Amino acid sequence: MIEAVGLRKVYGKKVAVHDLSFTVRPGIVTGFLGPNGSGKSTTMRMIVGLDRPTAGHVLVDGKPFAEHRSPLSSVGALLDAKAVHTGRSAHNHLRAMAATAGIPASRVDEVVDLVGLREVARKRAGGFSLGMGQRLGIASALLGDPATVMFDEPVNGLDPDGILWIRNLMKELAGQGRAVFVSSHLMSEMALTAEHLVVIGKGRLIADESVRAFVDRVQPRGVTVRSPQVEQLRELVALEGGTLAAMDDGSFDVRGLSAERIGDAAAARGVALHELTTVKASLEEAFMELTASAVEYQAHGSTGQGPVVVPDGRDNSEPRVRQEVSR
Repeated sequence: MIEAVGLRKVYGKKVAVHDLSFTVRPGIVTGFLGPNGSGKSTTMRMIVGLDRPTAGHVLVDGKPFAEHRSPLSSVGALLDAKAVHTGRSAHNHLRAMAATAGIPASRVDEVVDLVGLREVARKRAGGFSLGMGQRLGIASALLGDPATVMFDEPVNGLDPDGILWIRNLMKELAGQGRAVFVSSHLMSEMALTAEHLVVIGKGRLIADESVRAFVDRVQPRGVTVRSPQVEQLRELVALEGGTLAAMDDGSFDVRGLSAERIGDAAAARGVALHELTTVKASLEEAFMELTASAVEYQAHGSTGQGPVVVPDGRDNSEPRVRQEVSR
């Protein structure tokens, strides 16, 4: 378990982390989110003692990381996959780590197999692709069979099969009772993997709550309706004070009315409904909206006018184009 209390880090006149407190509990995957420059990497470095807090403290299983007699068995961290001796093979890199930490050499073969590097384990790490380097970094993090695992952008450079593998691995590690703390900019993966979120912006805490609670902060995007009685549906929505838009998949996007109100009105008027679904914001949409004021580096400009795109909210497929229906 990780407990951060009042963490503050100042570099000169720059406050990178400001009074940050949160807990990473065992048994679940906790996502660590924030815009570029928000202080995520600095916070993770303070957890493992690579940066000293200006104020506050952070504990791992009840004590500072530096006080653990076997650090690699306490926290396994992937912070920089390139931090390897490029002239060594993956196997020798892991053997050197194991020897330094008093870890049995047999554990090296176990983690090599776990991350899928057996065929290249005797090759120089300097010749590894980005994805292979990530796998080696993950093997290094798991070498001590740690109770707490911390990954910074673990899917970077991985192909789709590798992304699925690391997603399932993190869930499995959490299922074993470990605390899993993962930083990522890939919102679609966090939506599938994390149960809890710690969200920061400009070094300050924005949210410390479940993924569902975070997404529910944002108002629903509308209601998807399907009906064989198009004209009656359009009249119903207009009378209730809502707006109706046809979607390219044959459904209708209704704004200004709740699903309950649409359903009740349709029942009262005898309008058949084949679908009535509240379209909630995706994790990405919620993140963009709730961290908008904390974005430090933001591009400005316009790509020109185009169709209004309405995120589907139900899967990861392409967004649907919203076409206004004239009354």
